[in-house]
Amino acid sequence: MEKPSNLLLKLSRRLFTNLDEQEKFIEALINPQPFPASILWCQEKPELSPFAVETPTYWQPQFIDRLQLGEKPGQHSLHGKGYFYCLDFSSVFAAATLFAIPQPIDLVFDMCAAPGGKSIFAWKALQPNLLISNEVIGKRLGMLISNLKRCHISPSAIVNRDSSIFSEIIPVSSNLVIVDAPCTGQSLLAKGEKATGCFHPTAINKSANRQKRIIANSAKLVSPQGYLAYMTCTYSSEENEQVCEWFLERFPDFKAIEVSYLAKYQSHLATMPCYRMFPQDRLGAGAFTVLFKNTNQGESKEINLDAMSLLYIYQNLKNSTAIS
Repeated sequence: MEKPSNLLLKLSRRLFTNLDEQEKFIEALINPQPFPASILWCQEKPELSPFAVETPTYWQPQFIDRLQLGEKPGQHSLHGKGYFYCLDFSSVFAAATLFAIPQPIDLVFDMCAAPGGKSIFAWKALQPNLLISNEVIGKRLGMLISNLKRCHISPSAIVNRDSSIFSEIIPVSSNLVIVDAPCTGQSLLAKGEKATGCFHPTAINKSANRQKRIIANSAKLVSPQGYLAYMTCTYSSEENEQVCEWFLERFPDFKAIEVSYLAKYQSHLATMPCYRMFPQDRLGAGAFTVLFKNTNQGESKEINLDAMSLLYIYQNLKNSTAIS
C-alpha cells in the first residue's frame, strides 16, 4: 500500500478532527476503489433499463441512474445515439443544487463547461430557453461540442472566451451562471488517476486565485434575483469555503442559499450553507457545491443573440424561444 505524503496527512487534519475520519479519507485516496458509473438520461428512459442500477439516493434526480459496478454504459449502442451522458456521481451531487432554482429559466450560462456534464444536467433539470456553454481552453472544445451535439442539447450554443469578456458584453443577463471551477483535482486520486502536485500549497493557492477571478467575473453576468452555482472536484478549503467567503465579502448582494435536501452534506468547515461529498462516503470521488442568489431587485439586461452569434463556435438553436 502506498504511504501517504506529508501534504496529504496535513490536508486530512485540516479537513477532519476525528482520527477515524482522517484515516478513512486517506485510505480512499491511497487505496482507491472503483465507484459505480452514473448516467444522465437526455432522452426518455426505456421502460426496461438496459443496465443494472443501484437503489437511488433520496436526493437523486429521476433522470439519473447510478449503475452497479461492472456496467459499461459507454459501450452501449444507446450512448452513441445520444440517449444518455456518462458522469461521475459526484458531479450529480454538485449539480443537485440546481433543483433549488425556481422555473421558468430563460438563460443558463456555463462558464467552465467542458466536457459538458453540468451543462447537460442544467438543460435537463431546468429546461432553459437557451443554454450557452463556454470553454476557454481550446483543446477541450472538441469534447464539449461532441457531447452537446451527440446528446441533441437544444437550444444551445458554445463559446470560447475568457470570463472577463462576458462580464463586459452580457452583464446582468443570465438567470443562472454555473462555475464548475478549474481546481487542483484532488478527487482524481480517489478514482485511481494522477493529480501531480495537487496537495502542494503553491498549486492550491494558484488554483484558488484563478477561481476567485472566474467567480468574480461570473457574478457580473447574473441577473437580479438570479443564481450562481459554484462547485469543484477538490477537497482543500482554500479552493472551496474560503473562495466562497472571499466572494461574499466582495459581492454582498449575493447570499448562499440553503438547499434542504442536501442538509446531511453540510460542510462542517463553514457556517454558510454549502455542501461536500467525500470519497469515504462511497458514492463518488468527492465534490463541493454551493448555490448563491443575487438579491438585487433591479432589471436584467437582454442579450442580443445576433451579436452573440458572432462568438458561437457551435450552435443548435432549433425551436429556440430565447432572449432576443
